[in-house]
Amino acid sequence: MKKVIAIQGAEGSNHHKVARDFYGASIDLIECMSFDTLVDNLLDATASLGVMAIENTIAGSIIPNYALIDKNNLHITGEEYLNIHHHLMALEGQKIEDIKEVWSHPMALLQCKEFFKKYPQIKLVEDVDTAEVAKRISKENLIGIAAIAPKIAAEIFNLEVIEDEIQTIKDNATRFVIVQTTVPEINEKVNKASLKFQLDHKRGSLAAILNVLSDCKMNLTKIQSLPVIESPWKYSFFVDVTFDAYKDYEKAKAIIEIMAEEFKILGTYKNGRK
Repeated sequence: MKKVIAIQGAEGSNHHKVARDFYGASIDLIECMSFDTLVDNLLDATASLGVMAIENTIAGSIIPNYALIDKNNLHITGEEYLNIHHHLMALEGQKIEDIKEVWSHPMALLQCKEFFKKYPQIKLVEDVDTAEVAKRISKENLIGIAAIAPKIAAEIFNLEVIEDEIQTIKDNATRFVIVQTTVPEINEKVNKASLKFQLDHKRGSLAAILNVLSDCKMNLTKIQSLPVIESPWKYSFFVDVTFDAYKDYEKAKAIIEIMAEEFKILGTYKNGRK
């Protein structure tokens, strides 16, 4: 039975690549032009799994997605780190001198800005999604228009890569998480967890929690704070920890549950860092 996976963006996008790398090519894809739509597809059971970008080495945390996962009680079941590569692609037989406009997502255009300083005649046009633009160029046979998109899009939509690796910063990676509405079974391979907690305003309360994590042999890989909307000047903390022994993780959970005002496990899964 094929897995039905909701992604943000279109076929040929980085989200699609992550879904394919994680679950193989035999998947049913639901394309969503926003993360809110992706979540809606999970909540109404149109999709059983979702792929969501959660942070980027250049742009930092994607804060709204932390809130979406928390608010809708989604469970993180896995993660993948993907090096982001931007390629300039168009219909076959064209050279960069033939290109009048380049369409892509605003973030992709921004990350390739330096490359296009050499080609002032090319107009940069913001669009909804990298891969969706590639699909449109292929479907509508658009001459003189190029897309910035992952190489997977060129393969799917039979476009020719005019220029490879045009991003300004070569070491650019995005972390994606796999989410679902149901609580997954915990297996022996899990060695990472995403947690959320709230603390009171006592001095040193956050430091006390961090000390607990350290004492329980947890390696803190991420900490992110979000304001609690209904309580001004109060914050929720989202942390990622890795661990070698599951029993150490269980001990840390038990202590934090006592210390924190609110404690929630967003997911326990296998570390995606190779």
